[in-house]
Amino acid sequence: MNDHLVIFDTTLRDGEQSPGASMTKDEKLRVARQLERMRVDVIEAGFAAASPGDFEAIHGIAQAIRDSTVCSLARANENDIRRAGEAIRPARSGRIHTFIATSPIHMEKKLRMTPDEVLDAAVEAVKLSLEYTDDVEFSAEDAVRSDMDFLCRVFEAVIRAGAKTINVPDTVGYSIPSVWGERMRSLIERVPGSDKVVWSTHCHNDLGMAVANSLAAVLGGARQVECTINGLGERAGNASLEEVVMAVRTRSDIFPVATRIDTTQIVPASKLISQITGYPVQPNKAVVGANAFAHESGIHQDGVIKHRETYEIMRAQDVGWTQNKLVLGKHSGRNAFKTRLADLGIVVDSEEQLNIAFARFKELADKKHEIFDEDLQALMSDEAFTPEQEHYKLVSLRVCSETGETPHARMTLAVGGGESQSEAHGDGPVDACFKAVERIADSRASLLLFSVNSITGGTDAQGEVTVRLARDGRVVNGQGADTDIIVASVKAYINALNRLVSKPEKVNPQV
Repeated sequence: MNDHLVIFDTTLRDGEQSPGASMTKDEKLRVARQLERMRVDVIEAGFAAASPGDFEAIHGIAQAIRDSTVCSLARANENDIRRAGEAIRPARSGRIHTFIATSPIHMEKKLRMTPDEVLDAAVEAVKLSLEYTDDVEFSAEDAVRSDMDFLCRVFEAVIRAGAKTINVPDTVGYSIPSVWGERMRSLIERVPGSDKVVWSTHCHNDLGMAVANSLAAVLGGARQVECTINGLGERAGNASLEEVVMAVRTRSDIFPVATRIDTTQIVPASKLISQITGYPVQPNKAVVGANAFAHESGIHQDGVIKHRETYEIMRAQDVGWTQNKLVLGKHSGRNAFKTRLADLGIVVDSEEQLNIAFARFKELADKKHEIFDEDLQALMSDEAFTPEQEHYKLVSLRVCSETGETPHARMTLAVGGGESQSEAHGDGPVDACFKAVERIADSRASLLLFSVNSITGGTDAQGEVTVRLARDGRVVNGQGADTDIIVASVKAYINALNRLVSKPEKVNPQV
């Protein structure tokens, strides 16, 4: 019998700290439901003390999720821990994940605390967390650069205090697999009471070794891996959930562990995260990239045709890659539409929202004969704002682009209770449109990213556009989808503007 490997997903917390990847409460709920469907063991839903928005999102997820543990991060101080405890209170299974830095550079330069003060704070944090839940996880931030003897002292103390999971993070992505695996093995051997807890690893990808380091830690005795969908996360990201899960499954001859993950939900989760955050998946990304199971070489094609395992170590359908199937069309009814949304884990809160979404679905069906799941995901991402939340809304657009002539855009936007018109020239049709929008909005925001992706195949496919704007320390993403890529671009820009003028949910963590 293989040991159970706990999959701790931190997409909604560490992943969300990627610039511009902050999600609304509704988006977080959609992601959490998909993670639950994938049978993730622990969902780190956020950092309750970071903002009221984060607190509400964690609280909402704790109410909605029943088959996964819902966790909140908390620094080792009373305010953070009490906020985390209140946020997870409705959860059927709740966890508080408290942490404090243990490396000399962090203790001296950031915390300005002595090692003894850090140890005392760690113990008190665990004890306070136990007032809210018996499932307490402790992390030693920057464990990779911490003194081993001090780490052992801290871990021994928090185990005695009642921590159930001990997480050893490579916070800055500094380690390499052989060293990280040995550090995990050594800690388990040296720390008294190590057999009473689950040992965990949390690795960042600054040197491109987050997954390799996580797997080395598993071989060293770790039985929880902290990871994110698509490897999303601060700087170069975190260990990729899909790569960790498929590695231990594919190489069961090497790894003495098994997960409970429903791997067929991996690709749907990857696409959902990409659409919501605006972070596209590179085509050659392992497991979930568009080319992950593509074979160009004639030799490879011939081998796969004769016997799949000549060049494929995994089956594409095992991770959720399937031939796109027509799910809905222009004659589909409202109930079929609602049912399909529910199958995708998309919950519509009100009849008004459903009516708006269904009307836009019908508009799309008139333009695009075949509607796939990816189209519905994009359509609902485009529904991020209810009418009363849309300060700006596209009413009409006319664009002229001709060889040898300067592109020109004329548009009408609904602004508040009225309408405004503008026109502008630009270097291209999209530039002209954005300038026309700005003549109305005057947002003075900086455009950080403009990204275009095709949602499905075919010349009638919807184009999905992501626009990232920054203003006064806030970074927001806007998404738009349409069969007309110019319209999709304007929708994305307006969506980002609406987020800028809405109540700030979270200040960009990098600022």
